[in-house]
Amino acid sequence: MANVVTINRPDVVGMIESAAAKLTGGNKTEAVAMAMRGLLEKTERTGTLFGRFPGSARYADGVDPLAPAMDEPNDAETGAEIDR
Repeated sequence: MANVVTINRPDVVGMIESAAAKLTGGNKTEAVAMAMRGLLEKTERTGTLFGRFPGSARYADGVDPLAPAMDEPNDAETGAEIDR
Protein backbone atom coordinates (compact mmCIF):
# COMPACT_ATOMS: atom_id res chain seq x y z
CA MET A 1 0.00 0.00 0.00
CA ALA A 2 1.81 3.08 -1.22
CA ASN A 3 0.57 6.56 -0.33
CA VAL A 4 2.18 9.80 -1.43
CA VAL A 5 2.44 13.04 0.50
CA THR A 6 3.66 16.07 -1.43
CA ILE A 7 5.26 18.91 0.49
CA ASN A 8 5.96 22.04 -1.53
CA ARG A 9 6.85 24.65 1.09
CA PRO A 10 10.57 25.34 0.77
CA ASP A 11 11.07 25.93 4.50
CA VAL A 12 9.44 22.62 5.42
CA VAL A 13 11.36 20.75 2.74
CA GLY A 14 14.58 22.27 4.08
CA MET A 15 13.76 21.20 7.64
CA ILE A 16 13.01 17.66 6.51
CA GLU A 17 16.22 17.47 4.50
CA SER A 18 18.40 18.79 7.33
CA ALA A 19 16.75 16.48 9.88
CA ALA A 20 17.12 13.53 7.52
CA ALA A 21 20.81 14.28 7.02
CA LYS A 22 21.45 14.49 10.79
CA LEU A 23 19.20 11.73 12.08
CA THR A 24 18.58 9.11 9.42
CA GLY A 25 21.47 9.25 7.02
CA GLY A 26 19.41 11.12 4.42
CA ASN A 27 16.22 9.03 4.59
CA LYS A 28 13.51 11.71 4.39
CA THR A 29 10.63 9.29 4.85
CA GLU A 30 12.06 8.01 8.12
CA ALA A 31 12.73 11.57 9.30
CA VAL A 32 9.08 12.48 8.76
CA ALA A 33 7.98 9.23 10.42
CA MET A 34 10.14 10.00 13.47
CA ALA A 35 8.62 13.46 13.73
CA MET A 36 5.08 12.10 13.50
CA ARG A 37 5.76 9.43 16.13
CA GLY A 38 7.18 12.05 18.48
CA LEU A 39 4.22 14.35 17.92
CA LEU A 40 1.75 11.56 18.61
CA GLU A 41 3.58 10.58 21.80
CA LYS A 42 3.49 14.17 23.08
CA THR A 43 -0.24 14.52 22.49
CA GLU A 44 -1.10 11.10 23.90
CA ARG A 45 -3.57 11.29 26.75
CA THR A 46 -1.85 10.13 29.90
CA GLY A 47 -1.89 11.03 33.52
CA THR A 48 -4.31 10.92 36.38
CA LEU A 49 -8.05 10.92 36.07
CA PHE A 50 -8.75 13.72 38.55
CA GLY A 51 -6.07 16.24 37.72
CA ARG A 52 -2.96 16.96 35.84
CA PHE A 53 -0.64 16.02 38.68
CA PRO A 54 -0.97 13.21 41.23
CA GLY A 55 -2.50 14.58 44.40
CA SER A 56 -3.97 17.64 42.68
CA ALA A 57 -7.50 16.61 43.65
CA ARG A 58 -8.06 16.40 47.39
CA TYR A 59 -10.91 14.66 49.15
CA ALA A 60 -11.98 14.49 52.76
CA ASP A 61 -11.09 11.37 54.71
CA GLY A 62 -13.45 8.52 53.91
CA VAL A 63 -14.69 9.98 50.62
CA ASP A 64 -14.44 7.72 47.59
CA PRO A 65 -14.58 9.79 44.37
CA LEU A 66 -15.42 6.67 42.38
CA ALA A 67 -18.35 5.61 44.56
CA PRO A 68 -21.88 5.96 43.16
CA ALA A 69 -23.35 9.42 43.72
CA MET A 70 -26.68 8.06 44.93
CA ASP A 71 -26.63 5.45 47.67
CA GLU A 72 -30.37 4.82 47.62
CA PRO A 73 -32.07 3.18 44.64
CA ASN A 74 -34.29 5.34 42.45
CA ASP A 75 -38.08 4.98 42.58
CA ALA A 76 -37.98 3.63 39.05
CA GLU A 77 -35.65 0.86 40.16
CA THR A 78 -37.75 -0.15 43.16
CA GLY A 79 -41.17 0.21 41.51
CA ALA A 80 -42.30 2.68 44.20
CA GLU A 81 -44.57 5.49 43.08
CA ILE A 82 -44.77 8.98 44.54
CA ASP A 83 -48.26 10.42 45.25
CA ARG A 84 -48.50 14.04 44.21
